[in-house]
Amino acid sequence: MEASPTPAVIDVSDADFDRLVIERSRSLPVVVDFWAEWCGPCRALGPVLERGALARAGRMELAKVDVDANQGVAARYQVQGIPAVKAFRDGKVASEFTGALPPAEVEKFLDALVPSEAEELAAEALAVLEPVAASDFVATGLAARAQLELDDDAGQLAIAFIAWDDGEHERALELLQKAVAATSEPDRRDLLRRVMVGMFTGLGPDSELAGRQRRRLASALG
Repeated sequence: MEASPTPAVIDVSDADFDRLVIERSRSLPVVVDFWAEWCGPCRALGPVLERGALARAGRMELAKVDVDANQGVAARYQVQGIPAVKAFRDGKVASEFTGALPPAEVEKFLDALVPSEAEELAAEALAVLEPVAASDFVATGLAARAQLELDDDAGQLAIAFIAWDDGEHERALELLQKAVAATSEPDRRDLLRRVMVGMFTGLGPDSELAGRQRRRLASALG
C-alpha cells in the first residue's frame, strides 16, 4: 500500500519520525497510521484515513508508518495490534484507536482533531474583537457571541443569532432568554448576558424592546 502523492499524506520512518510527526505536530495535528502490507484491516482503513486527510489538507497531516520496516517507532509507542492510529498534538499522543473503524467513526475522530471552518471563523472574530471589547458593550457582545459559537457544539444558539442578523430582534432575544433560563453554568450565563447587553445597546436607549428584555434578563440573573 503506497501513500498518496500529496503533502497531506506522507510515509514516515524510524529515522524521520521525530521531525515529520513530533515536531510537525506542534504546528498542526498529525495522525499516524501504523500499518503493514499483509494486514487486511489496514488496507480497508488506509484509504478512509487518506480521504479524510485530503479533505482536511492544510489543517492536518497523515503519516503512514510500515511497522515491519520501522519496528523502532512501533515499539516506542507500544503498537501491539494493527491498524493502530494515533493522533499527535504538541508532540504528544492526543487520541488514538485500534482496528478498522467504520468510515463515519473515522470522520468523527478526525473532526475532533481539526476545527471546522465555522469554528475557525469564530476564533478569528474573537481574536479581532477581544482587544476592544473591554470598553465597548457592542464589541463585548460580539466577542461573547463568537465564544459561544466556538463552544456551542450542538449549535443550539445558531437560530437565535440568525434571527438577530435577519432583523428578527424580538425572536432572537426570546430565544436567548430561554437559553439563559436553561443553563446553570455561570460562565455560559455570563457570555449570554454579554451578548444580550450588546444587543440592547445596539437597539438604542429609547428601544421599548430593549428595556423590556433588559428587565427580564436582570430578573433571570437574580
